[in-house]
Amino acid sequence: MTVLEDRIEMAESANSRALDEMFEALERGPFREGYKIEVVGGAVHMVPQRNVHWQVIWKVLQALTKQFGEDVLLMTDVRIDFPGHLNGFCPDIAMFRDGAEPDDEERWRYEDIEFVGEVISRGTAANDYGPKKAVYATAGIPVYLIADPYQGRVHVYTQPKDGEYHIETNADFGQKIDLTHTPAGLTLDTSKFPRDRK
Repeated sequence: MTVLEDRIEMAESANSRALDEMFEALERGPFREGYKIEVVGGAVHMVPQRNVHWQVIWKVLQALTKQFGEDVLLMTDVRIDFPGHLNGFCPDIAMFRDGAEPDDEERWRYEDIEFVGEVISRGTAANDYGPKKAVYATAGIPVYLIADPYQGRVHVYTQPKDGEYHIETNADFGQKIDLTHTPAGLTLDTSKFPRDRK
């Protein structure tokens, strides 16, 4: 192992320990049910799970299950540590490659993710379009989908390289978006995605 690899491993280990401590403290906190909590760049974000938010997540989960079968490995709101400083994200949707397994600490590895979907919440939209998008690109996540019920649009980012996505595809709710050329391998019908007018 080189000195650089040793330092990277030490930094990742320190990040993981710090995230563990943060999440343990948050789990002991007096938080109401129905809130999603994640850490983005060391900052804690809590947002309420809204009805429209979950309906969009459910539609995407159904489409992925229909495409890949009931045994497809999907997670929602499960902590996954990503590269960078204190990034403990809980993606709305994460689809893992066949054969992926949790590590020794029962955590899922970002290296095994083929698709991430985030549904915009008003309070954290800037994270999904900004730092989280950059982190997902840096992590090499092949497909990053943002469903924005306020805009009524879907944004799909593919071909991550050097910390950014090089292809962006957009569609209005009500249209079909072609993901057949990606690991998602489907045409996503957004005709039943609800809008949030609040």
